[in-house]
Amino acid sequence: MEIKRFLEKLSSDTPTPGGGSASALAGALSASLVTMAAGLSLKKGRPKQKEIGEIRRKALRIQKRLIRAIDEDAKSYDAVIKTLRLPKNTEGERLNRNKMIQKAYRGATITPQLVCQHSIQLLDYSKTLILKGNPNAVSDAGIAAFLADAALAGGLLNIGINLVPGTEREFLRKMNLLMRQYGKKRNQLMGKIIKVLKK
Repeated sequence: MEIKRFLEKLSSDTPTPGGGSASALAGALSASLVTMAAGLSLKKGRPKQKEIGEIRRKALRIQKRLIRAIDEDAKSYDAVIKTLRLPKNTEGERLNRNKMIQKAYRGATITPQLVCQHSIQLLDYSKTLILKGNPNAVSDAGIAAFLADAALAGGLLNIGINLVPGTEREFLRKMNLLMRQYGKKRNQLMGKIIKVLKK
């Protein structure tokens, strides 16, 4: 949807689109800036042309994927809302409702996982461009990093918020491990990026 319409919907008093879609948008904006900064670096004839050209191609793919994720996240939470409205008058209805709620919440972690995965990649690409890209595009690469960091933080928050009471134990263990790994990688990359930008 058009950005103006999306922002209007985001600011409305409906649950979707919400923070998950906003996180995906932040990631898409980051990917756009990474693509731009890489393109400017190629135009300036910087060294490591093959590496930067590959970053540009991959970032453009990520941008397109995260644009789709904006709507996907909203749809996944719409599915959660739908299950919460299921009837619960009989024992059978209550059991079915609980089963469907767990399934919907589990599904609602898929897009945030995708956002986290791509945000880590974008942080890495941003770091490379800050170090090796066009010096005139350092601020753009830096902003790309901060946007990717925001997207990643949002993705982690949305994975965690969808791990509701009753979540299957093995899936809960897997998600907690994944969040710790992403968090550790995030801290490593952002620590390096901030250190370089302060020089």
